[in-house]
Amino acid sequence: MLWVDYVIIGIILISSGISIVRGFIKEVLSLISWILAFWVALMFHAHLATLLTDYVSTPSIRLFAAFFTLFLVTLVLGALVNHLISQLVEKTGLTGTDRSLGVIFGLLRGVAIVTLLVLLAGATPMPADSWWQNSLLLEYFEQMAIWARSFLPNDIAEYINFS
Repeated sequence: MLWVDYVIIGIILISSGISIVRGFIKEVLSLISWILAFWVALMFHAHLATLLTDYVSTPSIRLFAAFFTLFLVTLVLGALVNHLISQLVEKTGLTGTDRSLGVIFGLLRGVAIVTLLVLLAGATPMPADSWWQNSLLLEYFEQMAIWARSFLPNDIAEYINFS
């Protein structure tokens, strides 16, 4: 095994460790909060920016401030909901199940992170390097990255190669 294999294992173990501590419910609600925060900010930042015209004169800064504000407010509200639901899970005694499912979530998230990193590396000369070719684990993640590449637009996917 090479250093890159240990890095891959480390990423997956760290993700699993975080998830066992936080639990499945917190992890899923956090993920939903981040996605929702991005969506709310993306959909409504232009509307908020019009309300900020009197306060921020530069249009680009106004749009950024509106986006950032909506993103942050949605994240904070998501964190509050997450905390309340997590308290409910603790009170019902489901923490063991929650943490067990959290490990599975963490493993899957770790695999997804490594796959994304391998996908991004496919746009560089790294896959031709000897350490890449001699890795025990990269070939499996390369296959997942090739599968994930099929979901990208063609003008982006054409830059990602593993041969």
